Amino acid sequence: MAGSHHISRRDFIKLTTAAVGSFIGAVIGLPAIGFLIDPALKSGGKDAWISIGKLADIPVGTLHPFSFTRTRVNGWERTATNYGGFVLRRSEDPKNITILSSRCTHLGCQVNWKEEAQVFICPCHDAKFSPQGEVLDGPPPRPLDRFQDFQVDVDGNLQIYVKGG
Repeated sequence: MAGSHHISRRDFIKLTTAAVGSFIGAVIGLPAIGFLIDPALKSGGKDAWISIGKLADIPVGTLHPFSFTRTRVNGWERTATNYGGFVLRRSEDPKNITILSSRCTHLGCQVNWKEEAQVFICPCHDAKFSPQGEVLDGPPPRPLDRFQDFQVDVDGNLQIYVKGG
């Protein structure tokens, strides 16, 4: 029997054991690896419309504060971010609204509205902003940020568009 290939019983057992072990390892290991890396593949927060109150409850001509918290999951890390601001309705027209962020553009401290002085004051460095958010005094490099995209839904809720990133 020239040219025939014989495999020893020992080599056959080794190959069979390696093949069966590899198959069992793949059946158990691939789902386990998928389970472990799945959170890292999921996207973080999503863009969303956030309701900040009923339009009818926000008086015309006065600043109305609002706040909300968004939770973002990035892999295995969960972070909560607080947002806040002030709504200024200039008239009954639902489009004639200014919505300012309450974060100072200098270092991100929360600004406070001082009614008697008619200014926003940042407690960190005494920066002052006008009711429209313009810098009046202090180190901020630009006016208060605005929520540009807003709408009133069918139930009369004022909503702002917040990016998830």
